Amino acid sequence: MNADMNLVRQRLESQLRETPSTRELRESIRIHQVADPVDMTQQAAEREMAVHRLDHESVLARRVRLAIERLNDGSYGICLHCEEEIAPKRLKAIPWAELCIQCQETADRSAIRKPAPTYISERPEAA
Repeated sequence: MNADMNLVRQRLESQLRETPSTRELRESIRIHQVADPVDMTQQAAEREMAVHRLDHESVLARRVRLAIERLNDGSYGICLHCEEEIAPKRLKAIPWAELCIQCQETADRSAIRKPAPTYISERPEAA
């Protein structure tokens, strides 16, 4: 069992090393002034994709770090919601998994049902 945990730790640490640095990703969202509207649109689309990638990579890095912490404190492989054991097959596929498959499916369904946030200006419109 201890050898398995060492392999899991190595895999998680490798995943963490492979995650691009946020500094590199932040550089890709820097705004550069251009005069051409087509270039502005292209840059805006590229920034939007970079922001999504930055978000995804930072969430993944955080989950991997938390999985390493769970390895250290002995709670690795236990669902954070129901406290049941996470299936070894799931942990092999996703070593940073925090939830068992049933709790993950429930979380995914509830996330789908939540409406996307709407941003409404609190300032009255100018007349």
